[in-house]
Amino acid sequence: MKQTQTLLTSFSCSIVPFTVMCTVIFTLFYSMSAVGMQQSSEVQAPDIDPNVERRDIDEFDIDSENIEIGAFVGFISIEDFESDVVYGARLAYHVNEHLFIEASYGQASAGETSFETLSGGAPFLTEDERDYRYYDISAGYNFNGELFITDSLVFNTDFYLTLGAGNTEFGGDERFTLSAGAGYRLLVTDYLSVRLDVRDHVFKSDIIGTEKNVHNLSYTLSTTFFF
Repeated sequence: MKQTQTLLTSFSCSIVPFTVMCTVIFTLFYSMSAVGMQQSSEVQAPDIDPNVERRDIDEFDIDSENIEIGAFVGFISIEDFESDVVYGARLAYHVNEHLFIEASYGQASAGETSFETLSGGAPFLTEDERDYRYYDISAGYNFNGELFITDSLVFNTDFYLTLGAGNTEFGGDERFTLSAGAGYRLLVTDYLSVRLDVRDHVFKSDIIGTEKNVHNLSYTLSTTFFF
């Protein structure tokens, strides 16, 4: 009997530390399992944010009115004569975003011919006859585009072609004139634009001898307003 009590006492002393150790191990294992499950349940954030912020772009359209008026200055090469400064004005009506009708007036003063310069002889024209004036009406067609300055600053632009007819006063006479050209318009604001134009004014002339078609190219820079 005494031996049995001794064995029970020894077993009790052995089981208590073992029970404590098992409890500690079970507690640690349960804690680690809970943390692992919590981490696996969390959704990993994507590398790319799908909620992209929208950019605000400053872009100017033509004002709602269809009348365009402005002044220009540049150079004109008068065939057989020296080039000179040309200046004038333009008035246009925009039928729609592509088609427009334009009236132009310009004036310059023709220089001497190469023959006059080299020979030193009598001039072909008097000073008054060297005045060069023209006016015409043209139809134009716009090809709309855009000019990107920065990511947030964009300007509307037009590349356009023109074809028209009018009259030229030169050499003491008035001459029927055909004109054709191209240009580039940059809309600085909704009512203000800057234009570059190249025009060829063609008419028959016999000022220096045999009658022929002469080509007079003008290159101008203009500022126009929409009303």
